[in-house]
Amino acid sequence: MDGFDRLPDSLILLIFNSVSDIKTLIRCLSVSKRFNSLVPQTESLFLRVDRVISPDLDTDSILFAFFKSLLKSIHDLFNCDQKPTATLTLTQNSPAQILCRFDRIRALQIELPAGDLKLDKGVVIKWRADFGKTLKSCVILGFRTAAANSDDDSADVDFDVAEGLKARVVWTISALIAASARHYLLKEVVKEHKEMERLVLKDKEGEGKVVMDKEGLRECRMETTAPESDEWEWEASRTMVPSVRMRMRHKRRVQLNNGSWVEGATLVVVRPSVGKDGDGRSEVAAADVEDAELATTAFGGGVYGEAVQLLLKSKGYLLEMNSF
Repeated sequence: MDGFDRLPDSLILLIFNSVSDIKTLIRCLSVSKRFNSLVPQTESLFLRVDRVISPDLDTDSILFAFFKSLLKSIHDLFNCDQKPTATLTLTQNSPAQILCRFDRIRALQIELPAGDLKLDKGVVIKWRADFGKTLKSCVILGFRTAAANSDDDSADVDFDVAEGLKARVVWTISALIAASARHYLLKEVVKEHKEMERLVLKDKEGEGKVVMDKEGLRECRMETTAPESDEWEWEASRTMVPSVRMRMRHKRRVQLNNGSWVEGATLVVVRPSVGKDGDGRSEVAAADVEDAELATTAFGGGVYGEAVQLLLKSKGYLLEMNSF
């Protein structure tokens, strides 16, 4: 007997969960009948989008193209209705189609090859958005990189106040649109995999991340779905952003512990607008505490976490925005 055959199924599934990469797991389907029966039971999966098929597409729709042409190499490896080794040419490739043979997904991570925002040279934007059926919160950190060890505080690095605020509002709206577009593309996966407890969609550049936890996934499944004919309108559809309140903090120049400077550092915490009932002041105070907690945990440690901690010490400005 082959010694590998003595391994229990539970141990092999533990290995598959550690591998997690969908492209590798799909190849494992063809290894043996046993693997073919166990691979669909993998609970932790990682789907990497590593190719853009049509580089001539309008850049505004590249995010949708990533999903529409997901992993051309997978086409020859995976089909829900045929054997794993059959040649496959899909006319429409949604995440749900690629994941349809996995029936016990609990944790799923999808990685895009690039971010969605068109940024000027030297501008850095990081964002994290948490969703249920709609936006629950979004934390956005933006700044311009500066020369290391620069101590010229008089430099006109932030132009005039009005123009600076305009740029930050544009950063915020752009991040919210990118987040809502990503969330829309995840809805079909959420509906099909009812055991899923965590879903993350990020990009390889680390620009932005959409996160759905167990409660958020439950909310999304309960939402009334659009008519089937409109379900995959790739070019224009996204989840509507609700009316929100935004707490914005800004510092003209910030020096980090490593001696480097960042300019125009801005932290924005976005949450759905609070109700008007009850003690408005206490609601706002509680919201400020929650905002600080969201911002602290959004980007982890390192340079971005340090910038967040410095910005939380500065004065915050409250803005409101209607749904869009």
